[in-house]
Amino acid sequence: MIFKHLTAGPSLPWWTKLQIFLLSLASDYVRRPDGTLNRRLLSLVELKTHPNPTPVGGVRTADFTIDPARGLWVRLFLPASDGGAGGTALPVVVFFHGGGFAFLSASSAAYDAVCRRFCRKLSVAVVSVNYRLSPEERFPAQYDDGLDVLHFLESNVDIPGGGLLREFFEAADLSNCFIAGDSAGANIAHHVARRWSAGERPSEARIRLSGLIAIQPFFGGEERVDSEIRFPHGPIVTTDRTDWLWKAFLPDGATRDHEAANPEAAAADLGESFPPVVVMVGEFDPLRDWQLMYFRSLRLRGKEAEVIEYGGAIHAFNLFPELKSSAVLIEDLRSFILRQVRRRQNGGAVDAAAQ
Repeated sequence: MIFKHLTAGPSLPWWTKLQIFLLSLASDYVRRPDGTLNRRLLSLVELKTHPNPTPVGGVRTADFTIDPARGLWVRLFLPASDGGAGGTALPVVVFFHGGGFAFLSASSAAYDAVCRRFCRKLSVAVVSVNYRLSPEERFPAQYDDGLDVLHFLESNVDIPGGGLLREFFEAADLSNCFIAGDSAGANIAHHVARRWSAGERPSEARIRLSGLIAIQPFFGGEERVDSEIRFPHGPIVTTDRTDWLWKAFLPDGATRDHEAANPEAAAADLGESFPPVVVMVGEFDPLRDWQLMYFRSLRLRGKEAEVIEYGGAIHAFNLFPELKSSAVLIEDLRSFILRQVRRRQNGGAVDAAAQ
C-alpha cells in the first residue's frame, strides 16, 4: 500500500469548492421523489463539448455510434500525430465515466478534459464509453454496454474507409488494452474485465487486457463502514446520494450486498486472465473503506493488485486539474501503464526498471 502524504483534512481552492457546490446542488435538485430524474432540467445545466478532429491541445477527437437504438457510442481520442514515441503503436485505454451510473456522459466537459489529459500526457489512444444510465436502464445494462464496446473494437480492426476511426485502428495496440474508470465508471470497468476474462470474449481475441485502472471505485454494502460514518456529508459523495444511486441502479428488491455493489462479492469468480489492478483512493472519500475492501478482496483471491492513497484527496479529485493530487495521479498512471506494457513485451516478466 502506498500513501501519498496524508494530511489532517482536505484543503480545496475556492474555485474547486464552487464547482463542487454547483455539482452537488444540481444532482440533488434533479432527483424526483418517485426515484426518477428530471433529465430535461439536467440537460440545461450540464456542460458538454463536441468532438473535434482538428488537433486541440495536441489531441484529436471523434464520436462513433455503435448502437443508435440504445444510444451506445464512444468518443475516440488520438494524439495529433499517430503512434507513440518512435512511431510505436499506442496502448489503448477504454474509459468509463463516473456519475453514480445515473449522471454525466462521454461528452461532459469534465470527462472530455480528463480523457484529453490521459491521451496527451500518457501517450495512449482513449475510447470513452457513453453507456446507458439509470434509473431508466438498470443493472446489467451498463456492463453489457461496456462489453459490447470491447466486441466492437475486437471485430472492427479491419474496418475500411478513412477518418479518425480508421486512424484509431491503425495507431492502437489492442494487445495492450487497459480498462479504466472513476467512481461508478471504475465499478463498470471491473465488471467488464470480470466478464471478459471469465469467457465473454472471442476464443482468439485480439484484445488483451494489460491492466485495470480503478480510480476511487464505487462499491458499497448494507453496513456503514468507518469512512462513511466519518464523512457522511461529502464533499460530492454523501450517504444519502449513494443510497439513492444504488437503489436506482440495482434490480428491484436487491440490497447493496448485491454482487454489482459489494466488493467482496464482485471479486468472486474472476477468470484466470483477469488483469493486474491499480486502485486509487482518496483519503477523505466516504467510499474509501469500500475501495480498500475491494483491493483486499482481489489480493485474497490471488489477483495482482496495488493501492495508492492520495493524502487530502476528496472523491472525484481527478476531475479537478488544479489539485496537486490530480497531477500526481497522472504520473502514477504513467508508471502503471509503462510497467504493464513492458511486462507484456518481456513475455509476462516484471520489468524492474519500470517499477
